[in-house]
Formats: sequence, structure tokens, C-alpha cells
Amino acid sequence: MSDYERDRAEDWLLPERSRPPLLGELVERIDEALATARASEAAVMTVGAAALDAAEQARRAAELAERASAMLGSNGSAADSATEAAGAPMGDFAARADRVSERLQRLQRLPLLA
Repeated sequence: MSDYERDRAEDWLLPERSRPPLLGELVERIDEALATARASEAAVMTVGAAALDAAEQARRAAELAERASAMLGSNGSAADSATEAAGAPMGDFAARADRVSERLQRLQRLPLLA
């Protein structure tokens, strides 16, 4: 076999832009992706906790509004019947706030990926 017919090492090299990443580069990318995922998970947990607190505050505010409405409604006047009618949406709001709070609490109990 002549030297002309032999393959040279340069014949088998890929151009720089076509070369796949090295194993070390892949490990670095994976580590960066894991760090990003962990930071995102921590941020979601913080937002979830804030949402639970907001739902609880909304529920307490709705209860206070219902009590105030009931106190105003105990006078028996026409204005009181209007106040009672306005209290119905507050009851709906309190029920929705309770459902949101329960749902967020269920989500918080779900296991997190390691």
C-alpha cells in the first residue's frame, strides 16, 4: 500500500463547528442545569408559601367582613337587608378562598423530585 492510498489522521478530523461537546463540557452543562433547577424549585416554594399566606389572609378578611355584615344586619332595617345581600358575595369569596387555600396546601404536600 502506498503512502498516497493511506488515510491520514487529518482526513478523519471533524471541522471545529461540527465536533460534539467533550464529556467535561457536558458535565458542566448538566451541573449548571441542576443548579438552575434547584434555584427554580426554591423560588417556587417561596411563591407557594406566599400564596398560602395570602389565601389565609383573604379567608380571615372574608370572615371579618361576614361578621361585620351580620352585625349590621341585626338591626332589621331596609339598609340591613341591602347589607345582607352584599354579604352573599363575601360568602362566595370566602368559600373560593378556602378552596384555593386547600388546593395550595395539597400541592405543598406533594413530594419534590430529588
